[in-house]
Amino acid sequence: MEREKWGRRIRAFRKLKGFTQESFAKELGVSVSVLGEIERGNRMPSQDMIERIAAVLDISNHELRPLEENRTV
Repeated sequence: MEREKWGRRIRAFRKLKGFTQESFAKELGVSVSVLGEIERGNRMPSQDMIERIAAVLDISNHELRPLEENRTV
């Protein structure tokens, strides 16, 4: 469940910022298949990956965090 929330947030911000999966994966230094697994909720991004994603999207880690987790922090 948590992986799916992260994946939806990452996908939404990626699209909002105008990245394709291919261009975003290239910026992150990962394969499109790895990014796809994260966005579909099949893989939980590591803390390092979350930080890289936030940096590429030019947002804070806090903004990227799923809403339920934001309330508890």
